[in-house]
Amino acid sequence: MARVEAVLRRSQPSKKKSSYEFGDLLVDYQRFQVFRHGIPIALSARESELLAYFIEHRGEVVSRAELLEQVWSYRGVSNTRTVDMHVAKLRKKIEDKPAKPRWIATQHGVGYRFEG
Repeated sequence: MARVEAVLRRSQPSKKKSSYEFGDLLVDYQRFQVFRHGIPIALSARESELLAYFIEHRGEVVSRAELLEQVWSYRGVSNTRTVDMHVAKLRKKIEDKPAKPRWIATQHGVGYRFEG
């Protein structure tokens, strides 16, 4: 939990905003919770870290290797489906239609881009 809190603190915008909102989702940095339509969403620690990293790098294309290094602290590992599996789980929780994601777009052959 401390690790999730640290990532969320680091991902907090420099203007010291206490929350980040996109669509019908609200990320509350003070309570370390995510809400959809005001209802809390249960995210795993890794999903929380992944979402925080995406928010911190919104609009940028981030590679799987970068996510493995920054979120998982894996160095030099590139042949794993870990990132894809966690992104799929996160999409199921935050997307209206996970098969046609609005917030986490896939950049084929490169990685992902957060559109929130």
